[in-house]
Amino acid sequence: MTTRRLTLAITVMPLCILAGCALSENPANRKTAVPAAWHFAASGTPTRSDRVSDHWWTQFGSRELDRIVTQAVAQSYDVAAATARVRQAQAYARIAGAPLLPEVDAALSASRQGQLGGHAAVTGTALSAGFTASYEIDFWGGNRAVRDSALATLRATDYDRDTVRLTISAGAARLWLQTVGLRQRLAIAHLNRDNAAQVLKLVESQVRAGAATPLEQAQQRGLLAAQDRSIAAVDQQIGDSENSLSVLLGRHVGDLALDTASLESLKAPSIRAGLPSALLHRRPDIARAEADLAVADANILAARAAMLPALNLTAGVGYGSDHLITLLDNPLYSVAAALTAPIFNAGRLAAGRDLTVAQREELLAQYRSTIVSAFGDVERALNAIEGLDRQAEAQQQELSQARTAFTLAQARYKAGAETFLTVLDAQRTLYASMDLHAQLRQSRLQASVGLCKALGGGWALPPDSP
Repeated sequence: MTTRRLTLAITVMPLCILAGCALSENPANRKTAVPAAWHFAASGTPTRSDRVSDHWWTQFGSRELDRIVTQAVAQSYDVAAATARVRQAQAYARIAGAPLLPEVDAALSASRQGQLGGHAAVTGTALSAGFTASYEIDFWGGNRAVRDSALATLRATDYDRDTVRLTISAGAARLWLQTVGLRQRLAIAHLNRDNAAQVLKLVESQVRAGAATPLEQAQQRGLLAAQDRSIAAVDQQIGDSENSLSVLLGRHVGDLALDTASLESLKAPSIRAGLPSALLHRRPDIARAEADLAVADANILAARAAMLPALNLTAGVGYGSDHLITLLDNPLYSVAAALTAPIFNAGRLAAGRDLTVAQREELLAQYRSTIVSAFGDVERALNAIEGLDRQAEAQQQELSQARTAFTLAQARYKAGAETFLTVLDAQRTLYASMDLHAQLRQSRLQASVGLCKALGGGWALPPDSP
């Protein structure tokens, strides 16, 4: 017996060593080139990175915006679905970890046989009770790999839920800014329509006095109609924006109550992007991509372990008797060990291993792509902020001069020193400048939202994450 055990040990130990080497190889290099600094960061920007606030939307200075974003995150069906997926992953992780411990079952049975006729022999009453335990020795780490895969999946769904929350909060903020910006543009359109109507009254009076021509009157009426058309178009855009915001909030568009009519009182938060390397720990989508990669690593180990022999141990204790009072007088036990090894399966197990390896290669490429996309999001947001700031500075001067030009043109036209064409051009320039100012203001605030989202929205990788 000792010789047989020694022979078995000599045979199995090299397999254990080889399998351990095969299953514990290092993952492929995951490193992705990280820039030393942001290309579109403003010159003189400190490299120290301030973590974006968890409630970054409060920095815009609008209580209504705070309420909208909070409601969107709390009432979003997408967030509810992502939270349910986290609970599913938690349950699956518990299921996957169960094979690491023995499984114990209990059985209790009672039967009775009786003669219905003839000469059949019967035993009468039969009672039995027993316990059985089974356990697979995890030589190759396959069960541990399955458990690790489930835990990595749990982390991935957790990070995915955080990504959904960030997307919902940023989307709600952008839609609210868009809706309020359109309302501001609508007010500007009404103001310019009123100006056009006043100019039309002036032209009509001058036509009656013979100081203006019917052509000038028709031109001004056309401008008034064009501004009516613009008002209708902006009003339609407001309806679409309000509907999109209502859907995000999970309510009917008629239940949406917004009181803010202008973006002028809002302030864009000052955010420093810091070093690009810090982004790797501040984006939940990057953490999710890395967790997916950990799932693939564990799946490879499990697939390779399935190609190796498996040792299962079973043990049982049972009792049997014809009477309940003597049930425990006849104990029986059983112990068994079974070693199974795949010999021929038409390449199914090898194909499964190749499948997991190829899946990991795909996820590794997606992981690197996620990082590059994240850097691109920040660069895009920084470029938008820097460009919009320069545009707004120049446009402010443009708007001031347009107002002055329109006022002078009206005064000179009344005095007969300018033609009506000059007034018409000045009025059009003023309308376009005021509308552009509102658009730039909206775009600048939305660019701040984009930067907050690109920097992770205050999210940070949990310290206990691998």
